[in-house]
Amino acid sequence: MNIPFRSETFRDDFSYRNSAQNIPRFPFPFPEDAYMYSVNIEPHVPSGRPDGPFAHGFDVDEHYVAEMRDRALVLAEDPLRCQSLPHMELAGWDALDLIMTSKAADYPDLFELTIDGDQWHWVNKPLGIDDHFTFLDSSTLPYGPLEYIGRQTQGDLCVLDQRESNLWMDAGVVTAQADWSLDFDIGMNFFEWHAPVPLAHELGVFTRAIKFLTAIQQGQPSRRLNWTLTINPRLDTSPENYPKWGPDRLTVTPENIGEKIHLRVELQTFWRLPRSNALFFPIRTYLMAMDELITQPKWARRMHRVIRDLPPELVDYKGMSRYHADLVEWLSQYDDGAETSPGIFPE
Repeated sequence: MNIPFRSETFRDDFSYRNSAQNIPRFPFPFPEDAYMYSVNIEPHVPSGRPDGPFAHGFDVDEHYVAEMRDRALVLAEDPLRCQSLPHMELAGWDALDLIMTSKAADYPDLFELTIDGDQWHWVNKPLGIDDHFTFLDSSTLPYGPLEYIGRQTQGDLCVLDQRESNLWMDAGVVTAQADWSLDFDIGMNFFEWHAPVPLAHELGVFTRAIKFLTAIQQGQPSRRLNWTLTINPRLDTSPENYPKWGPDRLTVTPENIGEKIHLRVELQTFWRLPRSNALFFPIRTYLMAMDELITQPKWARRMHRVIRDLPPELVDYKGMSRYHADLVEWLSQYDDGAETSPGIFPE
């Protein structure tokens, strides 16, 4: 598999772009012309485009190297973006095992894993890593197991302890979140960290979700898509760094909507870990500028209709109140009124 990794940034000059080849594989989150919260969980099995985001357990694309550089910068600035409560170390090893095994099987030209008892040899060619370590012995790694593999995996990694018929945010490597804080949420349960979300509680979404998630079995991962909008292709939109990204919303004008406003999609997957019984919750973030999105006519039409018809509570919650009307007007020029086909992939 030949992936030309891009040299790009998610800060300062914001040189991040999607290549023409990468645009059609974007996980567009709207299967129909309207949106409302739902559980929207499905089995995480290969589907869609053979080279798309659902083709493998952990997607690796042209942004891999740049995203890992950005993660290293965030962790250097704020080490609390990686935390693991003491009882979660075994779950960290579970996560490392799952990711290494999956990547070595799915991308053998990029990653290699050799196991001889508890002696492991891991090669990550894109990042130039070649390490020997003893499985379950953290002293043989440069970081704890979750941080070690988190520095080599696109997307944030959360590990949820399951007890008392609930899920608890007890470990994570979180540097690319959409306005939530691991440092604030660490130790909270599922309902506590979802408390700020409007409408979904009244609709019973989270009650149904927790029943499903706590029943996930090993070897039967699931997935869902979540979305918001971000100004500039910035991965780190954490509360800790709000002074850096919050004012970006004031820079949107009708003339720069296409380059400034990005659809931010999270591919959230859920895996039962075998040794710890924890629930592993990777959150892979994808970004696409409106200028790139409208190159796919189906997406352009649907994006206009979804944004136009959003309930006011969601417009406010997703932080688009200042530019919502301008965005709807801008998108309307790409909506010819034609019907759109079901599903998320372009026609």
